[in-house]
Amino acid sequence: MNQAENLTFRTAELVIELATPADYEQVGELTAQSYFAAGHFESPDDDYLQFVRKVGERAEQTEIYVVRRQGAIVGSMTLIQVGSDYADIALPGELEIRMLSVDPTAQRGGIGRAMITATIERARRLPGISAISLTTGSSWHSARALYESMNFEHVEQRDWTVPGTDIKLVVYTLTL
Repeated sequence: MNQAENLTFRTAELVIELATPADYEQVGELTAQSYFAAGHFESPDDDYLQFVRKVGERAEQTEIYVVRRQGAIVGSMTLIQVGSDYADIALPGELEIRMLSVDPTAQRGGIGRAMITATIERARRLPGISAISLTTGSSWHSARALYESMNFEHVEQRDWTVPGTDIKLVVYTLTL
């Protein structure tokens, strides 16, 4: 993706901006800790949580954004286009959101909504992008409620199961 044309999005309390290499370790830990705290994994050493900690590698092919409140990182997300090794579900013309996470102590404070709003703005700036896609857990009711409240639609025929597990993931899209 075009790193030079990145997004800075501001609300009254939040700044969403491209992560810097100095942020990578904290982004990886925040993502792993928020997923573990939510009960999505049995061990903090799960292979997927080790994968999300590799932010520097991911930044080579994606855009990684952080959310800062009073200078502290309270959230992050990765934006991906089709063709990246990190794309799970992106189709041509879609910007995929992955690894959206919010510090467990800051949840329910509008950070997730701000990240989705920033993604919509970013997607509208990218040539050839006409939709946003994302995957979430089938039982992650609060996340699903957020996406639905922002007009994302569940695309049931694109739902999938994590290979080698019984974890069902659901796909949402928003047409711009």
